[in-house]
Amino acid sequence: MSRARVLIIEDEAHIVDVLTWYFQREGWEVLSAHDGITGLELARQQAPDLIILDLMLPGLDGMEVCRRLRQESRTPILMLTARDAEMDKITGLEIGADDYVTKPFSSREVVARVKALLRRASYSEPSRDEPLVFPGLVIDRAGKEVSVNGRPVRLTPTEFQVLLLLASHPGCAFSRDEIIQHVTGVEYIDTRTVDVHIRHLRAKLGDDPSRPRYLHTVWGTGYKFEALT
Repeated sequence: MSRARVLIIEDEAHIVDVLTWYFQREGWEVLSAHDGITGLELARQQAPDLIILDLMLPGLDGMEVCRRLRQESRTPILMLTARDAEMDKITGLEIGADDYVTKPFSSREVVARVKALLRRASYSEPSRDEPLVFPGLVIDRAGKEVSVNGRPVRLTPTEFQVLLLLASHPGCAFSRDEIIQHVTGVEYIDTRTVDVHIRHLRAKLGDDPSRPRYLHTVWGTGYKFEALT
């Protein structure tokens, strides 16, 4: 993997030191901030390839940092949280985080997840760059852009890859495990996060879950893409 720039926004110095050591061993450039305000400014000034974001931060908490970043950037965000409550994880995903790790964590697991997120962000199909065109929906694989009825829609890298996977195989049902494995390349992510990403996609595409036009629930299995006129 090419040299990446990773920003760690975390107030616990020993966590920053450990992650920095692991990331530098991968050959990545590492930036760090110990509070939310400084982290937000560094993210804006340095344009990192990925952000590690602690949920509990002084000055500006991680949720607010994530919310503000998502208004202006698609940079992948991996949340670190000491909270094990499901709602905290879901809330983080709802406001735009791509993945999360609950403290205490394995540094090697964090590296694996960072690699998966970086792959997602840089993913392309060189031999199949033509856009996918459906009624009211265009997915530009080369530019990683999506438009609905001619209106650009901002997706996170994870949301784009989930949509691309399903739309590349119209009518095929994918389980949550299959979506996770294909999109991330790792198996230990909570598959319920797929439901959150699907809910985000539906909201951004204007897809009513009670009468879906694109993303359909396959009960007992997972999801499929089918464009209805």
